[in-house]
Amino acid sequence: MTSATAEEWPADADVDGFTRLQRRFRAWRRSRPFWGGLLAMIGGLPILYFPYAHLTLGGLTVAMATTAGAGSLIIGLLMMLLGVTVWFQPLVRIFCGVAVTILALISIPVSNLGGFMMGLIPGLIGGGMLCAWAPFRPDADEPLPAGPGAAVLPVNTAAAGTGDIADTAVIAEIAEQPGEER
Repeated sequence: MTSATAEEWPADADVDGFTRLQRRFRAWRRSRPFWGGLLAMIGGLPILYFPYAHLTLGGLTVAMATTAGAGSLIIGLLMMLLGVTVWFQPLVRIFCGVAVTILALISIPVSNLGGFMMGLIPGLIGGGMLCAWAPFRPDADEPLPAGPGAAVLPVNTAAAGTGDIADTAVIAEIAEQPGEER
């Protein structure tokens, strides 16, 4: 049993407030795409920052103010907003992941090569992580319930038969039979 599959923490009589808060935050973090949202927000910061920054290199001041400042502002704020949104509404993770990926790609021509690649790379990785995240299903070993007319496939094909084409034909034949409940 790992900490990801543990149902409860062991009962500790002398748990202080910080440990209790840490455990609550860990449970909250594991129930949503936390790291993808964090990378989306981190990716939005350089995209937002560099067009408005005045960098000083030695005695030379470099200003990156361009006409795309408004576009950089919108892209950076939207990426950070999508990162926060997915924390509190995990069901929109795929929309947010696709939107973060598209915004990161749009930031290449609009915002100084995606914040000099410091916003592009975390944005692309965070968008991919948001799209790939799935909620933990504790009963992953049990097959999903089948709808009407659908056959329940065995989890282990080696235990069900030889796993050849004949077994597949038998399963398809069972699925096509109308009538009785399974």
